[in-house]
Amino acid sequence: MKHIILEANDIDVIAFDLADLAARLNKLTDTRDKRGKIYPLGMLLTMIILAKLAGEDKPSGIAEWIRLRCDAFVIIFNCKHQRMPCLNIIRGVLQEVISIEELEKLLGDYLYETYGGQQSRLVTMDGKTMRGTIPKGCTQGTHLMAAYLPDEGIVLKQVVVESKENEISAAPQLVEALDLKQKVICGDAMHTQRQLSVEILAKGGDYLWFLKENQATVLADVQRFFEPPQRCAGYALPELPRSVAEFTNKGHGRLEKRQLTLMVDEQQFLDWPGVRQVFRLERRVKQVRTGMETIEVVYGITSCNPQVGTAEQMLKWTRAYWGIENGLHYRRDVTLHEDATRISKPNSNLARAIAAINNFIVALAQKLRYANLASARRIFNARIAAQLF
Repeated sequence: MKHIILEANDIDVIAFDLADLAARLNKLTDTRDKRGKIYPLGMLLTMIILAKLAGEDKPSGIAEWIRLRCDAFVIIFNCKHQRMPCLNIIRGVLQEVISIEELEKLLGDYLYETYGGQQSRLVTMDGKTMRGTIPKGCTQGTHLMAAYLPDEGIVLKQVVVESKENEISAAPQLVEALDLKQKVICGDAMHTQRQLSVEILAKGGDYLWFLKENQATVLADVQRFFEPPQRCAGYALPELPRSVAEFTNKGHGRLEKRQLTLMVDEQQFLDWPGVRQVFRLERRVKQVRTGMETIEVVYGITSCNPQVGTAEQMLKWTRAYWGIENGLHYRRDVTLHEDATRISKPNSNLARAIAAINNFIVALAQKLRYANLASARRIFNARIAAQLF
């Protein structure tokens, strides 16, 4: 196969060579009958990924993009047939032929073996509904829960949240599939569960949880850590030791200040598995033009010891947690138009395959040091066109 190269946005990063990925995709298990193997599986998936990199998102657009480049692909792949796969073939392969778990592992292994990484400590956990899979008149579609490295843009694992389940019941399945040694799992208040904390600790990891009313007793106990010490005539309790970290950011017409106060639960006051420290996070946002200010305060707990989970590190991690929303879900929804892609069967292989490929596109762009995915795809489109024709 001809090499199609996409250069990185940094001279120190290895360029993306499509031929290398295509060779790996050829190793996927092909469940088709011999008579149905007109187009090799590796070739089909390679062209789909090329179309995605070049800016096409919906299956119909991908099929047309491939068809319009028929002459080039016949030469590149040394095809016996002078035609390209139609929309139904592309849908059928993604829906019925490939193993999603095998595809996700292959794409993940490619990123790791080519670009390294996966050494960052924080793993964020969150779910996302693919709105394009919600049937008319219904409220539920394909809901996927991902474990994500926000510093690297990589989805480590993704599981389906079944229609009669919720993320609380799906989280243990996700955790079980991960290597958690030297990792810190961070999730929103929904995931602040005792049993899940135990399972994370049992696998050698740590947790960082936010607290809300679903754990009202623990929340109230943590809030007491930050109350002023009691004072009486001639007597006052000393303040408990604490460390503070701050971050200030100005942009988009607002001034944001975050302050995290961290305290060690030295007396094991809290009734929670493995908890070592508690924190209070205050976020102040001031609109520069109007002067209007909003204040948000959240509390949380972590099993990280004070040497690993310093106040500065905890502040960075709490900020990075939102990377799964802004860095992954937003890009899949807005840039890759995942929610606008209609898929008639919820929880189908087709929906999961599109999500897996979208995850790969997001991660690859980040590995190639492109901060803006939309801009990266325009660059990729131009470079792919120059090498195809």
